[in-house]
Amino acid sequence: MTTVQETAVVRYGIWVLCPALGAAAVWGLKLAAAWITTLKWFPFQGVFELVTDIPEPWVTIAALALGALAGGVLALLWAAEMMSVEVSHDRVTLRKDDKSFDFGRNQIESAFADGKQLVLLSPSGAELARETSDLSRAKLEQAFTGHGYRWRDADPFASEFRMWVEHAPELPAEVNALFTARRKAIAKYEREEAAELAREIRRRGVCVKDEKKRQYYR
Repeated sequence: MTTVQETAVVRYGIWVLCPALGAAAVWGLKLAAAWITTLKWFPFQGVFELVTDIPEPWVTIAALALGALAGGVLALLWAAEMMSVEVSHDRVTLRKDDKSFDFGRNQIESAFADGKQLVLLSPSGAELARETSDLSRAKLEQAFTGHGYRWRDADPFASEFRMWVEHAPELPAEVNALFTARRKAIAKYEREEAAELAREIRRRGVCVKDEKKRQYYR
């Protein structure tokens, strides 16, 4: 079995780097608080005035703690976006955000990378999966071809996608409802919600992808 995933430096380093950068950023704002209060046009003046009123060392301790906490939240979000791909002779498993998507070899006709998305196609041409990651395209290709899977250079059905519009007449009402809900999730930057809704749409036999916050389907 071949596993493609982020390097150990990335997977473990974010838990140190993000809190450290967050603490440094908030500490920097703390140092600049007195100067910022002189800029009447700068927003959140009340917050910076409060910071200047808190005595040392408590203000520094609070700034570092708050920054580290914010960095930890960022690390959690980053980790949730990471994906690992396990490829073996008889199956492919995608793992992301505590979810696992498993496909038998007979379900997979081919695989390809569409930008940052890994796409698995079924023999009928349906998309089994379209998941976003920062994994190396070259390593993914090597993993799939190394186990005898077909790797495509591009989406063979790219020309069949069309932009989704409200109440698209050729789509069932329940699918249109999912597209509507997904549009709202995209507008609110709710990535996991949008991804889950895309999976629901695919389960109903419709392929979906995004371009500049617009949804396309086939």
